[in-house]
Amino acid sequence: VETRAAIRADLGDCTRCRLCRTRTHIVFGEGAADARLVFVGEGPGFEEDRCGRPFVGAAGQLLTKIVAAMQLSRESVYIANIVKCRPPDNRNPQPDEIRQCLPFLKRQLAAIRPRVICVLGSVAARALLETDMPISRLRGRFHTFMGIPVMPTFHPAFLLRNPQRKRDVWNDVQQIMKRLG
Repeated sequence: VETRAAIRADLGDCTRCRLCRTRTHIVFGEGAADARLVFVGEGPGFEEDRCGRPFVGAAGQLLTKIVAAMQLSRESVYIANIVKCRPPDNRNPQPDEIRQCLPFLKRQLAAIRPRVICVLGSVAARALLETDMPISRLRGRFHTFMGIPVMPTFHPAFLLRNPQRKRDVWNDVQQIMKRLG
């Protein structure tokens, strides 16, 4: 099995799609090499692009609280995105950008071999599960990607705007906790 360092080296100073023109940093992902749980978002935002780390802005702070509520730490999980470079003005990643980047995420997942993937938001869920179903229909139950159980849930940025949906996310993560034992 490939190491994350080997995958990162292969990614290099990536110029495979147009996102390389406007990014500051590639945001590869971070966390435990043997994480039992991997969170996947859609792509880096302003703060993430600035410092090269995933989920460090306001949404990231909420994700850290969700992880803590699961009796886990950020260091014990792995956090990555569908695309590794920030789309300009935080627009959604385009299908061709996702196509160029997804193989690297697949290799990261193969290297980590998590027991569960939690996919955050509709863009990430649709890309991973190859569907156009809305997140509201996808969440709440397990799906499968690369033979790994996948729980789609609302993105923390969505929860910041719609705090009334936090209960739904809590129900989703409780299913993940049960699955992790």
